Amino acid sequence: MSLNPDIAASNIFTEEQLAKYVIDATQEVFSTMIMMDASDDYPLQEPINRFQCSITGMVGFAGTYSGVISIHCPVSLALRITSSMLGMECDEVNEDLNDAIGEIANMLGGSVKQVLSKGGLDVKLSIPTVISGEDYTVNSLSDMDCVVIPFKIDDDRFLVGLTLKKED
Repeated sequence: MSLNPDIAASNIFTEEQLAKYVIDATQEVFSTMIMMDASDDYPLQEPINRFQCSITGMVGFAGTYSGVISIHCPVSLALRITSSMLGMECDEVNEDLNDAIGEIANMLGGSVKQVLSKGGLDVKLSIPTVISGEDYTVNSLSDMDCVVIPFKIDDDRFLVGLTLKKED
C-alpha cells in the first residue's frame, strides 16, 4: 500500500498532471454516478474566484499529500445534477442539494486519492464542506500547485479545482 511510484518520485506537480487527475476524476464521477457527460474546456482562460448564485463543495487532503479539491457550480446546474444523481426532482437549495454537491466533492477527492496512492492509506480525506450564496469569493491562501478546470454540461459551465502539495 505505497505511493504511486511515478507520483512519489516527484515533489512538484505540473499543471498538466493536475489537470489530468481532475479531468479523469470528474468525467468518471459524472458519467457513472450522475449519468451526465461533463466535457472539459481546459485550460481556464482567466482566474475565477468570485461566484454568484452558486454552490461550492470542498474536500481536503491530509497525509503524504495535503490540499483541497473543490467543485463550483451555478445553483441552476446544481439542481439538475442533484435531480439526476438522486433520481428525483430537486428544485430548491436545500439539504438534498448540499448533500449531493458535498458527495460529488467527496467522490472527486476519492478518485484523486486513488491516483496518488495505490492503497489510499497514506492520504486521508476531510468531511465535505459546502457553501452557497448569492455572491461569495473563494481564495486559496497557499502557494501549493493548483489547477482549475472548466467543464460543460450542455450549455452550463462549472469548475473543478485541485490544490495539492506533497509533504516532506
